[in-house]
Amino acid sequence: MSLRSLFLLLVGAAIVTFIGVNWAEMTRPTDLSLIFMEIRAPLGLVLIGLMALLSAVFVALVAYQQGTVLVETRRHAKELSIQRELADKAEASRFTDLRAHLDQEVARLSGVIENHTRETLARVDRAEMGLRDRPVDSEIARLVQAVENHNRDLHSRVDRLEMGLREGLAGYIPAPATVRPASLPPVGGADPVGSATPG
Repeated sequence: MSLRSLFLLLVGAAIVTFIGVNWAEMTRPTDLSLIFMEIRAPLGLVLIGLMALLSAVFVALVAYQQGTVLVETRRHAKELSIQRELADKAEASRFTDLRAHLDQEVARLSGVIENHTRETLARVDRAEMGLRDRPVDSEIARLVQAVENHNRDLHSRVDRLEMGLREGLAGYIPAPATVRPASLPPVGGADPVGSATPG
């Protein structure tokens, strides 16, 4: 129970107690003037009736005020719900626009990457075709011919050297096995092992 309800309950209990204690005086008839006529009625009961009427009017005013506040609260809640729905739709629309923009950007970037890839592959193909079109075979053939010429020249020189050695060793006579070489060669540079006659 709230403090306001407890206060109203205490006030009502005090009024009821006051009326109960003074009930005899409340019900005593009295001459009352209504300005244009006079009546005889108990003043206490008339005042209690007026107080009850005022209380009923007060309760009706409070109920009307609370009803008005409740209607305004519902109206505000409905407006807030509508505004929230509009905000959600706007947010969803912004998300949709953002997604469409991102999809468009991704598609554009994919196209750019594809174009770059095609250009790179085309450049590589052109480079390969350029390497194939160059006279590389003629250069290699020229180098092979030069190496072969060099090899032939080298072989002819080796052959001439071998022939010279064979001709130089053709008249060579080896020394007998019993002859030991002298410790010092003789004057004139003769071969101590054997002698070779010139051919």
